[in-house]
Amino acid sequence: MAEHEQVHEHVRVAVIGSGFGGLGAAVRLRREGITDFVVLERAGSVGGTWRDNSYPGCACDVPSHLYSFSFAPNPEWPRTFSGQEHIRAYLEHVADTFGLRPHLRFDSEVKRMAWDTEQLRWEIETVRGTLTADVVVSATGPLSDPKVPDIPGLDTFPGKVFHSARWDHDYDLAGQRVAMIGTGASAIQIVPSIQPKVDRLTLFQRTPAWVMPRVDRAISGAERALHRALPATTKLRRGLLWGIRELQVQAFTKHPNELGFVEQIAKRNMGAAIKDPALRAKLTPDYRIGCKRILLSSTYYPALAKPNVDVVASGLSEVRGSTLVAADGTEAEADAIVFGTGFHVTDMPIAERVVGADGRTLAETWKGGMEALRGGTAAGFPNFMTVIGPNTGLGNSSMILMIESQLNYLADYLRQLNVLGGRTALDPRPTAVRNWNHRVQERMKRTVWNTGGCTSWYLDASGRNTTVWPGTTAEFRRETRRVDLAEYQVLRPAPAQVGAKAAEADTGADTGADAEVSA
Repeated sequence: MAEHEQVHEHVRVAVIGSGFGGLGAAVRLRREGITDFVVLERAGSVGGTWRDNSYPGCACDVPSHLYSFSFAPNPEWPRTFSGQEHIRAYLEHVADTFGLRPHLRFDSEVKRMAWDTEQLRWEIETVRGTLTADVVVSATGPLSDPKVPDIPGLDTFPGKVFHSARWDHDYDLAGQRVAMIGTGASAIQIVPSIQPKVDRLTLFQRTPAWVMPRVDRAISGAERALHRALPATTKLRRGLLWGIRELQVQAFTKHPNELGFVEQIAKRNMGAAIKDPALRAKLTPDYRIGCKRILLSSTYYPALAKPNVDVVASGLSEVRGSTLVAADGTEAEADAIVFGTGFHVTDMPIAERVVGADGRTLAETWKGGMEALRGGTAAGFPNFMTVIGPNTGLGNSSMILMIESQLNYLADYLRQLNVLGGRTALDPRPTAVRNWNHRVQERMKRTVWNTGGCTSWYLDASGRNTTVWPGTTAEFRRETRRVDLAEYQVLRPAPAQVGAKAAEADTGADTGADAEVSA
């Protein structure tokens, strides 16, 4: 793993983050013949969320052969739904296979980056030094910064407190009274993993989740041998998994009432393990399945039925020493608190560190809600692209599909800059951003995420869904196949507008009356 100082360094492209998005961007850059780039990573190794989340039972809820890059198939996945350690090892393998190590800058958290309107480049300040870049790709991901609620009295708790994404492996939960806060994707994996060893487990559930059976199994040696010998079989397997999920999309985006059948499967999954009517009532959601993320587990409900587990159907509202008090007044004693309360998704912290052309941060620009052209570029932030940006999330398929589509867009973006020639930048037109987001939000109105009767982390503070893509992954791929210069202002650092306009005429870069010349 390379260690490099970054003082007064200039690169063509700076990538922030080394999870799936960052490593995928790095591979795509090399495939485009671009080697003048760095990957800035705040931690000491690659992996992103699959490095940070190492809690007991951590695994993916997307099939392994679909949750991997199309350009880096892995015939050795051990299970149909592989665990965190296998996914992290896969990302390390990608870094090695595609020669990314020389580009990696570990322990290089970005503190601030600002657009230089004269030089048309980004000035980036990291904890290890400074550098500049023509183009920045932010691949920090929406599941990278844990969110812990502000609970009155939490600072008086005498025991251990940590978030699921910052698991303390040195602390032994055996024989302890443990409080699990939250019932999301992490919690339903943690609960059955720690239940057998703790003395008492109290689950604070603000909202019950819909939980479908997890049809997981070991992938046989014969299957793996077949995939090694005939790589086309891996591609076929991936294609089948993708196609099934594409067929499901309309139920989420256009016909939510069709999901009633799926609810019945989830209720049968619960009923098979939860025989107590009172507990079953606590665990039954009152919203349409799919409105919040559908969870997969065949061990969660059996764990909740064990005698050493209590389910409090109310969120944690106060801590009084070692006593935890729920919103409904229920009290529980605990030696340790584990927060499974999600991440800063609609208020990504990186946005506070990015300063655009007008001096405002991306967080200030997005104060009324995140929005970006085709999910990647924001007006006022030239040559800046976010991987897994606004409205690129999925409710039923693999995010790797969306990442690869955005990497197609990134590749064409860089090609367009090369064609335009010289020191050039592209800034999304505000009208293009507004038009794109109007289309997305209009489509969002009929989706289960907006009509299902729940409040989820897909929604921002104003109740707008700025997270999920309201269509198929194939649609998104078509929408991001290439850059339309008509949606951008072309910026050049010309000393005189006449010279700049002449250069634009020579290259055909003038995209209309709004074409901007920046000194």
